[in-house]
Amino acid sequence: MIPAARPEIGIEEREAVDRVLQSGMLAQGPEVAAFESEFASLVEGRACIAMNSGTSALHLAFLAGGIGSGDEVIIPSFSFAATANAVALTGATPVFVEVEPDYFAIDPKAIEAAITTKTKAIMPVHLYGHPANLVAISAIADKHGLQIYEDAAQAHAASVDGKPVGAWGIAGSFSFYPTKNMTSGEGGLISTSSKELERQARMLRNQGMERRYENEVIGFNTRMTEIHAAIGRVQLKKLAAWTAKRQSNANFLSENLRGVVTPPTAPGSVHVYHQYTIKVIDHDRDRFAEELTKRGVGSGVYYPTPIHRLPSFNLKLDLPISERVAKEVLSIPVYPSLTQDELDRVVEVVNEVAGAGA
Repeated sequence: MIPAARPEIGIEEREAVDRVLQSGMLAQGPEVAAFESEFASLVEGRACIAMNSGTSALHLAFLAGGIGSGDEVIIPSFSFAATANAVALTGATPVFVEVEPDYFAIDPKAIEAAITTKTKAIMPVHLYGHPANLVAISAIADKHGLQIYEDAAQAHAASVDGKPVGAWGIAGSFSFYPTKNMTSGEGGLISTSSKELERQARMLRNQGMERRYENEVIGFNTRMTEIHAAIGRVQLKKLAAWTAKRQSNANFLSENLRGVVTPPTAPGSVHVYHQYTIKVIDHDRDRFAEELTKRGVGSGVYYPTPIHRLPSFNLKLDLPISERVAKEVLSIPVYPSLTQDELDRVVEVVNEVAGAGA
């Protein structure tokens, strides 16, 4: 079986963990500070605040930016639930809108139509590693005086017009979950251009205090450990090469797959292929996935249900594009450790299943 995802962990990561264990300092310390400083190179030198998860980064970015009860945040419904959970957990209201069907990112036209007097922010999601239309979204935000909080959980090193994701809005949130383009074992990070948001985020992750026992606000314990930061530092050094390999693998797939819709890249955008997501239009998607599995190729559906229809929100909204793409998308292997033989096999099997009318 060629799995849908394969975490990349080598001897350097194990040595980094051993180094931390031998140091005796396991909680927030020099490894975390170094990881934050080094990650800043991906976001034009912005301040970086490491967290215990990508969800914590999303949640605390909003809290640190002052989003709360009575506010509305416009988000795409076609995303992972954490996008909406992060808004709702602040007491604010997630306002669900459509995505662009080709790139799976929030539709700028839908954003404009959803703005009300309660709208405080927009959260574009760079789904699968393809950046949202940040040029258009920035223009809308400027026009209406709104903040942009980027959900960059799947898009490390993606960019638009040469400007990296995580450096467009007031804050960007990244994830280092095991299957992401780089991992820290588990973890997340906020990037921000705001000194005040940075200060608030650092306090919120640490029980509401900058200085020990001088708690200024009610906070959380969402700190990243030294062990996770040490892994993240090693992985960060490998990210550029891994990204190039993902892009090479994606190009090979796009050139050779038949009978499915391959993912395009918008002009000016750099796609980093956290997932290589095809659309299965002429077949039943779920049966198509089952046939791939029978032939030894793993796949995944991200995400089968738009967020507004999940039991946790259960809203009756008219979002036909989100409903449709949720039934069409299928992510197939693209990770950097794929061999050429495995890539050839993925192409052979997908084309075989597509041609068989699965």
